[in-house]
Amino acid sequence: MKCSAYNQSLFFSSTTDSVIEIFSSSDWPQKLEDLKLEVTHESAMYLLKNLKKEPIKAGGFLKWAVEKNGFQPSSSSYSLMLLIYCNKDTLKEFWMTINEMKEKGYHIDKQTYRTIFSNFKHLKLENEVTALKHFYSRLLEENAAEDRAKEVVRIIKESEWGEHLEKTLADVEINVCDNFLLRVINELRGIGNSVKAYRFFKWVEECLGFKHNSVTYNGILRFLCWKDTITEFWNVIEDMKTTGIEMDIDTYVKVSRQLQKSIMLEDSVKLFEHIMDSSYKPSANECNYLLWKYCNMVVKKYEEAGNPMTKNTYNGIHRSLTSVGQFEEAEEIVRTMTNAGFEPDNITYSQLLFGLCKAGRLDEAANVLDTWTILIKWHFEVNEIDKALLYFTKMMERSLDPDSDLLEVLINGLLRCSRSIDAYKLLELLNERKLEEAVELLRMMKRLNLPPFTEPFVKYISKFGSVEDASEFISALSTKAYPSEGRHHEARDLFKCPEHVRKHCDICELFGSAT
Repeated sequence: MKCSAYNQSLFFSSTTDSVIEIFSSSDWPQKLEDLKLEVTHESAMYLLKNLKKEPIKAGGFLKWAVEKNGFQPSSSSYSLMLLIYCNKDTLKEFWMTINEMKEKGYHIDKQTYRTIFSNFKHLKLENEVTALKHFYSRLLEENAAEDRAKEVVRIIKESEWGEHLEKTLADVEINVCDNFLLRVINELRGIGNSVKAYRFFKWVEECLGFKHNSVTYNGILRFLCWKDTITEFWNVIEDMKTTGIEMDIDTYVKVSRQLQKSIMLEDSVKLFEHIMDSSYKPSANECNYLLWKYCNMVVKKYEEAGNPMTKNTYNGIHRSLTSVGQFEEAEEIVRTMTNAGFEPDNITYSQLLFGLCKAGRLDEAANVLDTWTILIKWHFEVNEIDKALLYFTKMMERSLDPDSDLLEVLINGLLRCSRSIDAYKLLELLNERKLEEAVELLRMMKRLNLPPFTEPFVKYISKFGSVEDASEFISALSTKAYPSEGRHHEARDLFKCPEHVRKHCDICELFGSAT
């Protein structure tokens, strides 16, 4: 018993990778049969698209689907198969498939023909180029349905859509099938006629009783992804939702590319959200391409509006790419930024470090920078304390001075990991009333131009200290004998200490009135 359409969609949406992995096994036909899945137009296009780098397996799947599963290929699935076979290693399979299409009465649309023709030219397959031209011309001549399709196209192009045009069409003997409908729509593609293609699509359903299916719905979508027909495009999407038909992955890729080319960003994002909610989601590479394309488009529009690209703008794009693991694209942005006269800084490298750490590529992250704060922090976040300390040791071995941010990361990280003895070495010295050693550490921090860790001193001197202790502490905070400008907030903290210290004559003389 085969799965229902609902269960099949659920299966593909939840175990997509598992289905693709089946083809890595030599007994994949048996495994597919064991799944008891009915091959639909959408699932066939999805699997063929994912197997495009393995033409023999893709062809084997289509053959299996036809012979063992009862699948009826459409011109769309055959066209996709031709594009997969369009390379030097599978020319035999290419010509076998194109002849099979001819025998079954399927047509090759102009777009597919031009793509294959271009590929053969690029591969310098001159014999195939010549043979394809002759084959395509002969196919058009021999196909009687082509004449009827051309007649319908002529009638539609000559008049505005209305009752008169519909009456004229009704007088023509039209035998509507998937192939015929797609041929008419294909001939009507382009500015000025796309709306008419949509009206004809609706007319054959409403007036001739033709029931649209996955092939025809996906076919019309490819010709409506233009600015002047985007409303009709989304109307078809809604109709598909109502009938439970999904967009196939090949249609998504083609439509998405056209929307990007037309700089229709809002519709591109909306379409991406739509396909991600479907059973047949695009690959990670497709998602990455979309992200990179959007970055380029946004930058281009930003510059065209007369806005100069600043270092902050470049870093913003770089952060977006590294945060989602697009490191090659991020590297390209850094090169562009450098060519524009902006050298990468700590912010740039920190973003790269964070992205590498987030992606679990910690070894690569260790080789990125001389500033290791983010790397050490990430190891603390994943409870790899020893590695964090190891990287800190390596950093010191390279004579790299820790900054205040790194010290804060080390102290907070050790505290969270219950390493309070290590984290609070300074505080320990104070608790053991080794104030002299602690003050010496404070002076060392000052010499390294690090913000001093003053809180433990204030608490300690307030509770146990003397006037001499307070004076020594204040002296350590400044390179001068007395507090410098800008250190008054530390001095004010001392006023929280006991009254007998606060009102001592030496303290009053040092700061003025103690009141």
